[in-house]
Amino acid sequence: MGKLFAGLVGLALLEMLVLIKVGGVIGALPTIALVILTAVVGSSLVRSQGVRTLLEAQSKMQQGILPGREMLSGLLLALAGLLLIIPGFVTDMVAVLLLQPALRNWVAGKLLGSTRFVSSGGGFGGSRAPGNSSGGNTIEGEYERKE
Repeated sequence: MGKLFAGLVGLALLEMLVLIKVGGVIGALPTIALVILTAVVGSSLVRSQGVRTLLEAQSKMQQGILPGREMLSGLLLALAGLLLIIPGFVTDMVAVLLLQPALRNWVAGKLLGSTRFVSSGGGFGGSRAPGNSSGGNTIEGEYERKE
């Protein structure tokens, strides 16, 4: 918890430093206008990409595939939206990076860590929807209950 607090304090100080520097170069009112503009344009981008991600997730679910990457991509979009609401240029730059679909998919893939959760064949373990074993990895076995 201490690292999170220190990170947030550091981020706030960095944002203030950058805002002061930018305000000194272009002036206070243009700096404020620029911060508001990034929030408005960014929220519009988050909304449109969020709808696209939702449609992709629904499509995968209809195919019987777990939409893990899309779910994580949606969370990253929500984080981008939060970062755009925070006044400042540093958080806006991170949010703009998260709005790039290729980078967001790469981050989602790295966070998922392995393909055993999201595979091209289907949901967990690569199997398709229940009852459909064509094209997935099915592990059969027996078990014995010992008491």
